[in-house]
Amino acid sequence: MEIKTFLKTLSFMHLALVIGLSIFTVLAFTQNKGFNTETGRENMLLYVVPIAALLGYFGSQLLFKKLLLKISDTDSLEEKLKKYQSASHIKYALIEAPAFLALFVYYNSGNALPMVIAVCLLVYLFVQKPSKQKILLEVPFSDEERKRLE
Repeated sequence: MEIKTFLKTLSFMHLALVIGLSIFTVLAFTQNKGFNTETGRENMLLYVVPIAALLGYFGSQLLFKKLLLKISDTDSLEEKLKKYQSASHIKYALIEAPAFLALFVYYNSGNALPMVIAVCLLVYLFVQKPSKQKILLEVPFSDEERKRLE
């Protein structure tokens, strides 16, 4: 597998997720009448959003590292890259899902807290952009594989 093709595919997937979440953020913001800070008991989802965001943030890191540990030195280069891609997709999904939940809650309630959480998760997702350097640092490649990738 060519590293440039792999990186383009993974980067395109990442960019599509970021753009989709950004568009939904802009739509939720423009369609809503404004911000409020009411935390009434009638909207329990306001309490679920921070918990989901924390679970998504820490869960994405934990699961990503756990899946990377399953990449064996004996795996072929193609297998390693496929496992890395799968781990990255799971990481992105665990970040994006609570962000969509937060935007949904903001859209329905107008409360500022879910919007702030959604924007923070969006920024975090953007920072997770794949790069050749990150892949080389995170995946246990042999010296031969490293030379082939560089």
